[in-house]
Amino acid sequence: MTPRDHESVIAHYKTRPPAQRRSIVRAASPTLRAELARVERQLAMDRSPGALAAVLTSGREMQAPHLDLIDQAFIDMAAGRCDRVMLTMPPRHGKSRRASRWAPLWYLRRNPGHRMMIASYSADLADDHGRWIRDAINTWGDDLGIQLKPGSQAANRFDIVGGEGGLLAAGIGGGLTGRGAHIAIVDDPVKDMADADSPTMRKRAWDWWTSVLQTRLEPVGAICLIQTRWHEDDLAGRILATERDAWRVIDLPAIADSLDDPLGRAPGEALWPERFDVTHHTKTRKRVGERVWAALYLQKPRPPEGGVWRREWIETARINAVQFSGLDMARIVVAVDPAGGESTVGDETGVIGVGRDFDRQLYVLADRSGSMGANDWGLAACRLALELKADAIVVEKNYGGDMARQIVTQAWEQLRREGVTKGLLMPMILEVTAKVGKRLRAAPVAQLYEQRLVHHVGEYPELEGQMVTWVEGMDSPDRMDAAVHGLTELADPDQLDTLPADTDDDRFDGRR
Repeated sequence: MTPRDHESVIAHYKTRPPAQRRSIVRAASPTLRAELARVERQLAMDRSPGALAAVLTSGREMQAPHLDLIDQAFIDMAAGRCDRVMLTMPPRHGKSRRASRWAPLWYLRRNPGHRMMIASYSADLADDHGRWIRDAINTWGDDLGIQLKPGSQAANRFDIVGGEGGLLAAGIGGGLTGRGAHIAIVDDPVKDMADADSPTMRKRAWDWWTSVLQTRLEPVGAICLIQTRWHEDDLAGRILATERDAWRVIDLPAIADSLDDPLGRAPGEALWPERFDVTHHTKTRKRVGERVWAALYLQKPRPPEGGVWRREWIETARINAVQFSGLDMARIVVAVDPAGGESTVGDETGVIGVGRDFDRQLYVLADRSGSMGANDWGLAACRLALELKADAIVVEKNYGGDMARQIVTQAWEQLRREGVTKGLLMPMILEVTAKVGKRLRAAPVAQLYEQRLVHHVGEYPELEGQMVTWVEGMDSPDRMDAAVHGLTELADPDQLDTLPADTDDDRFDGRR
């Protein structure tokens, strides 16, 4: 058989299904059979990241059904069938090793002219992935068919011989300057629970995600986010809240908890029973506690319980709109806590509507809080006052002095000119001086909840999340502050008999 005949047989062999390839091997000469064995090895390495790993490690690399899902996600990204993939699963289940090491190696072998990026919560962790891939190319370069360029072989940045391909690794918050990426992998964007609970760190990660990573993608680029869930508003949580439909989400809890499990597991089945069976997970749950178990292992993060409010106080006193419709209110106020000031835990303006009936029961009626400028929060407060027929607007004035009163007055005047007020008089503006007092005032208001004197009409997830996670001594977030201002205004003095005597709030003068 001539060399040309050999090439023709090999080209034909590559296009045939496995059964036909086996028939060709049986009929081949010893020389051709050896050549076909090398071709079969190459075909296997092309098949998937897991198959590549199995070939190069002689079958030592572990494989499991959930790792098959990761393999398929990268196959689809490489083929252009999917451009956004989110992988959420428990620690120690092989997600980073498969998605941030073997998958990039597999992709660069197939696309040596393409560039990849890997980012993690720290540059060191991203460099570890880059170093592993670089060393794998140096070790198996002949098998892979790719080599590193001399002089460009750093762990955090290397290039492939023969084109523009290569890899860049960086930490969250760091720069990704230089070339763009055909596939960007964000692996473990959250360091630990402390970072997850920090609004500042969550905002830092989101700002980097939107202003840095998104700007580095090639026109046909894809992103793979890999993480263990830590917080409702972590990077994965915020993406799911804003663009869920754009993502392929592979969400795999340690123990299946639904009938639509991606792997078809029945509820109660472990994700990787060969390594971590149900008994192991039961012990882990006891060791790590309920919050960590729900977040890291079930991928269902929930706010921690704080030391002042309890979620059960809110839940047991909650009423619906129909129940509220039969009540008469003695007073209704809108309370505002402007963004900024001494708090470091948020940049929203709290705008909360609260009421009191003739039996001295208190009600949270609306939450219109959000990130907004002065004019916008003034309009939001006035519109809510009109909607609820409020008799007063309570505003914290610490940071802005007389500006708070001016903002509300100007907003009401704007609505009057637009015909929105319909001739109604502007509610009273009650300015609150809350500095030390605002923290001290939260605990007595929480006691009103404990006594079931405060009822939420409907559900307010953001406000309630802030309440149950707040611990006395922490800076208090804006939604919670606004609710405290409003409830303090409406509560009778004897209902707040635990209010410290030195609280700086002149609204109680003459009311006892």
